[in-house]
Amino acid sequence: MKKLSKKTLNKSFLSWFYGNLTCFSQEHMQTFGYLCAMLPVVQELYDTKEEQKEALKTYSAFFNTEPQIGTLVVGITAGLEEAKANGEGIDGETINGIRAGLMGPLAGIGDSLIVGTLIPILLGIALGLSGGGSPLGAIFYIVVWNALMFFGMKFAYAKGYEMGGKAVELLVGEQAQAIRDSIIMVGTMVIGAVAASWISISTSFEIPGIITLQSTLDQIYPKLLSAVTVIFCWWLMTKKKISPTMVMLILVVIAFVGVLLGFFDPGLSY
Repeated sequence: MKKLSKKTLNKSFLSWFYGNLTCFSQEHMQTFGYLCAMLPVVQELYDTKEEQKEALKTYSAFFNTEPQIGTLVVGITAGLEEAKANGEGIDGETINGIRAGLMGPLAGIGDSLIVGTLIPILLGIALGLSGGGSPLGAIFYIVVWNALMFFGMKFAYAKGYEMGGKAVELLVGEQAQAIRDSIIMVGTMVIGAVAASWISISTSFEIPGIITLQSTLDQIYPKLLSAVTVIFCWWLMTKKKISPTMVMLILVVIAFVGVLLGFFDPGLSY
């Protein structure tokens, strides 16, 4: 039975701690940081390059969360990858479903606790210590922030790894398929909520005295154009295997032509 060594787990954690924003871009976000964190895990669990390559494909999928609290997800998947390597019935789809299902909720928790609460408190104390040009405020913030984050994230990683192992019993038992479907459904709901919240597309097309297209669409299906756009992008990337960068270029062309034809209103004034 394969068991991850403490050295490998520590290397994986440090890779995430220092490099969770590795090669960060709007297209990939934290994908490559996650990939780097799982690399030592995969290298120890699988002997051949082919097996390692196949395992790493799981972590090439899009990922983005609050990096401190999100360390829990990295630990969980390390435990699940260990179980998968030992033939416990875990597969890449299950792991990706868990990642997608957890990254949204944990991002909300992390942004509230870390970004919205902890950081302002620490900065408030640091500013108070900086009166008269004292360097104590900066020293306080640097030392306390890094200490809290290092040990807090290490604790989250360790707990996640422990949970990952225990989760195997649920994921391969009699109710495995139901749990798996539920996890994937949660991930789908998170992605759907993000799309509904952040994508807003409307048309300015109208025939005076006859029809205002956007008002008509809102009566039939609110945010219909936004939904059509999301489905169109999904179709291009999954069915036609077009890269996200090319999809963005296609959307730019559609928007440009739409503005020229008067279908879209850019809201610009000269």
